[in-house]
Amino acid sequence: MPGPTTLVLASGNPGKLRELAELLSPLGVTVVPQSDFGVSEADETGTTFEENALIKARHAMQATGLPAVADDSGLGVDALGGRPGVHSARYAGPGASDEANVDKLLAELGEREDRGAAFHCVVCFVAPNQDEPVFARGEWRGEILRERRGTGGFGYDPVFLDPASGRASAELTPDEKNARSHRGKALSALSEQLSQRYGA
Repeated sequence: MPGPTTLVLASGNPGKLRELAELLSPLGVTVVPQSDFGVSEADETGTTFEENALIKARHAMQATGLPAVADDSGLGVDALGGRPGVHSARYAGPGASDEANVDKLLAELGEREDRGAAFHCVVCFVAPNQDEPVFARGEWRGEILRERRGTGGFGYDPVFLDPASGRASAELTPDEKNARSHRGKALSALSEQLSQRYGA
């Protein structure tokens, strides 16, 4: 069965588009953001990363008629009981900026010593005339820094310390980040599943 040549990314986030396109390049597919098709953002009404990823992927597929991939990811902080979790993108309120979300996180943690955290990612692939969605997952353990470091990445990257390198996620090169990040692990797993499915 031939694999898809074009995938719709159920996001307009340029950071995610760059990472997805790079990580899925071995499949030889072109990744196009849903915004290029005029597709609106889906309402993320799920209570888990899996539910939200599926909602977004199906929304993009139904609007374009093309195979779609979506990720739902977030940061879980141990001392905050796993928050912000599925609400990571809107932690400081609807439409919150990355800056505002990071500010709220640092304020909530304050001077706590327990700063363990993990990025979680669930990626979902759906295709027309295909009953079962394909899910893949990834996790990246680290700690929350007391102040921002680095200028790369997006979201919580400036305050997430990668223990293996001793650097913030925002200080890693794109290749370094992809090799160890939650999204990199999830997309590598998805790429393997799709390669098996389509015989790539």
